[in-house]
Amino acid sequence: MAKVKSSKAKQQHFKATVSPKPKPTYNKELEIRSTFQELLIYIIFLIDLCILTFGMVSSNMYYLNKVIATLFLETSVPGEDRTNFKSISTVTEFWKFMEGPLLEGLYSDSWYNAEVLYQLKNTSRIYYENVLLGVPRVRQLKVRNNSCIVYPKFQSLMDECFDRYTVKNEDRSDFGPRQVPEWRYSPSTSSLKHWGVFGVYDNGGYMFTLPESKTEAKKKITFLKLNSWITRGTRVIFIDFSLYNTNVNLFCIIRLVAEFPAIGGVLTSWNFYSVKLLRYVTHFDYFIASCEIIFCIFIINFIVQEIKKMKEYKYAYFKSFWNLLELLLLSLSILAISVNIFRTSQAYHLLGQLLEKTQEYPDFYFLACWQIRYNDMVAVNIFFAWIKIFKFISFNKTMSQLSTTLSHCIKDIIGFAIMFFIIFFAYAQLGYFVFGSQVDDFSTFENSIFTQFRIVLGDFNFANIEEANWVLGPTYFITFIFFVFFVLLNMFLAIINDAYSEVKTDYSIGRRPESELANQIKTEIESASQMKKWKERLEQKYYSSETPDAYRPVTQQEFRDRAREGIAPCQHKIKQSNEKDFCYKNMTDVQAKVRSYYAITSAFFYTTLSFLLHSHL
Repeated sequence: MAKVKSSKAKQQHFKATVSPKPKPTYNKELEIRSTFQELLIYIIFLIDLCILTFGMVSSNMYYLNKVIATLFLETSVPGEDRTNFKSISTVTEFWKFMEGPLLEGLYSDSWYNAEVLYQLKNTSRIYYENVLLGVPRVRQLKVRNNSCIVYPKFQSLMDECFDRYTVKNEDRSDFGPRQVPEWRYSPSTSSLKHWGVFGVYDNGGYMFTLPESKTEAKKKITFLKLNSWITRGTRVIFIDFSLYNTNVNLFCIIRLVAEFPAIGGVLTSWNFYSVKLLRYVTHFDYFIASCEIIFCIFIINFIVQEIKKMKEYKYAYFKSFWNLLELLLLSLSILAISVNIFRTSQAYHLLGQLLEKTQEYPDFYFLACWQIRYNDMVAVNIFFAWIKIFKFISFNKTMSQLSTTLSHCIKDIIGFAIMFFIIFFAYAQLGYFVFGSQVDDFSTFENSIFTQFRIVLGDFNFANIEEANWVLGPTYFITFIFFVFFVLLNMFLAIINDAYSEVKTDYSIGRRPESELANQIKTEIESASQMKKWKERLEQKYYSSETPDAYRPVTQQEFRDRAREGIAPCQHKIKQSNEKDFCYKNMTDVQAKVRSYYAITSAFFYTTLSFLLHSHL
């Protein structure tokens, strides 16, 4: 029995001495610290992304486009001040533009006093600073005859019918002088298509290039004009050429488009793309390259972090809005990096080949399109990158109120949006059918939708609506303003205002979503403020400003009271929260300060007492 009791006693003693294995607990300080680190890293990433994007564009791009557009779009035909590329409406005016403003703008190699500025061969300087790369190209697309059906009773008046352009209706047969290549169809060499007003056009067609000499170019245009290169089946003509400005290291790719719709007339449009195809030339360009490398490193790091989160949270990961936004940012970033690598490799691969063909048309339009796509991807990416900032500033009371307001009224907004767009699209269809044939703002259903948004914002032309239909015009306008502007928009504001009032009331009585980051910041501020008050009260109580470096006598009971004042808040905090380590640290600091003050005062008290006793004796 004694041995059994002794063994049990040893087991109890062993259990008492060996501490149990600690259970995993939720560490708030660790989460807050990681949140701060994530915020700091993301700010660095955002700064890097901003530097990268601002380094891609410059104001020179806008001014180069403006200068070249003014030269080719607004220069009038000699003798006809009102005829320029923008105002072309007939085939005759188009040929006048080709022979006049186009050739004058393309072939400029002398100064205002007829002094020859450049002795280089096979080059033309537009505005004396922009080198014409290769030669311009003119290309047309046609449709074949009988591509549409003529009503039988009108066949005696017109037996030919040319439909709108489609790939199915395209005419690829030779016409005109058979031996001349300008009348032969050339197949498409690129998959890029042009979106025009009246159709989507292929990259092939009947094409010719202008010679390097202005005189020869004018002769060629005159020859094509006399031999009817433009026919009734012509649906579009493209004028393509490219420039390079060495002063600002920019390429300008120009496309002038003249569409000949089936309804007759000519409709002109244009594209001017100023892009930087030679990316790394100056020291600043290499700095941008280093920012691109840093951006790729950040993306790799973010991908690894998101994969870890997916493995940890599994399907719950996709329930968070910020996680979905992070996936969108990463997807756009990966796509932008891929396009950048492809565009850069293609630019350096094709640039040398295109520049060597001085007597041919260098197709820089392909490279410009990829550059524009890359810019669009980066623009969308940086937009969502800035939106993600709201994830980290939610600890702010104002920002928290805004996000909480939107989350409270999202269901009401969805219901309101359904009702709003039912009425909105009903009015858009009404405007399109009533005014579409007479008012440009309602010429298409899409234009009608955008016009109604402009009416809501106060931008409208009531006179055109009234002229189109003097009965339905005012009725449409008045009822649209009443129901959409006065009723629906005010209902939308009422939904937002009601939700905001509820959220503000909840915040005023203390019911607000908890933010660990906000609580930690608030705790640190309150702790610092409390310690400052303790210090001021101790100095006021025990330090005399009249006698320098002298402390008043104090009893031990007074010091104990001071110690309790500093320790009591932390003891209460231990009972009410899990931040034991933080409070324990504060308790230790307060006790240490009290002991030091007590030791100094006690020493001073006993020294003074001994000195008085010694003097008395």
